[in-house]
Amino acid sequence: MDVSGPHWQQLVGRRETLTSLQNPQVKHVVRLRDRRARDEARELVIEGARALRRALDSGYRPHTVYFAPNRLTAESEVLLADAAGAGAALWATSEPVLVKMAYRSEPEGILGVGPYLDTRLEHMALSSAASLLVVAVSIAKPGNLGAILRSADAVGADGLVLCDGGTDIHNPNVVWASTGTLFGVPVAEASSAEARAWLRANGVCVLAADPQAATVYTQADLRRPTAIVVGEEHAGLGQWWLEQADLGVRIPMRGRADSLNVAQAATILLYEALRQRSATLENPLA
Repeated sequence: MDVSGPHWQQLVGRRETLTSLQNPQVKHVVRLRDRRARDEARELVIEGARALRRALDSGYRPHTVYFAPNRLTAESEVLLADAAGAGAALWATSEPVLVKMAYRSEPEGILGVGPYLDTRLEHMALSSAASLLVVAVSIAKPGNLGAILRSADAVGADGLVLCDGGTDIHNPNVVWASTGTLFGVPVAEASSAEARAWLRANGVCVLAADPQAATVYTQADLRRPTAIVVGEEHAGLGQWWLEQADLGVRIPMRGRADSLNVAQAATILLYEALRQRSATLENPLA
């Protein structure tokens, strides 16, 4: 397959290569590592070719893309051309500048900057037949939130609702850990009370992951509209959600550990929902 695209020098035109670590643009991107700076600018950072490709393919429009020319491949030059076609300003940088701007210690050599996603709960669209959502409550680690997003994307979930703080959805490590699926899975932020009221108004069954629940997860009917609620890494779901849930389910544990990683638990429950919903198909999980 021919993946050749316009050479990067054609794409950047007359823009000079950024070589100074003191350049205001460079300093601005570095500041976006901090949540307060992100919230003030309403901007996020997309690091890596795969995440940027998925963002573009999902209709997201970064306003700026930075890259180190010596790290470009034929595929990434096509990615640059597509980003420019979507309206992004392209800036070549020196290697030290790109490393300075990157969030990760070993950057791939390309990153984008763009506007925050619209995370208003009222903009979350549900499928009419059997909605499937994840409600993530007080998730502290960006890697876990990103992994939950990957699983939600994999099963075709309607979206993810992030409740009650924890890490922010626009954290660069969430973007990275989600491998860009953040831009394809609808996301919303709300308080637990707002999320519960919204789920009730939309007729969605609330399924709480609870290691102490009497019902094993495979015994629950996940074919109806369902929101799978998972909680904070160490303490799990608080008593409020356990009382508000329509049903609590547990994942059996046969070893010494008394719980699973929150992303693992969410993935198991999401795939059980997919299994049940695929049971009547000729080729169930294809």
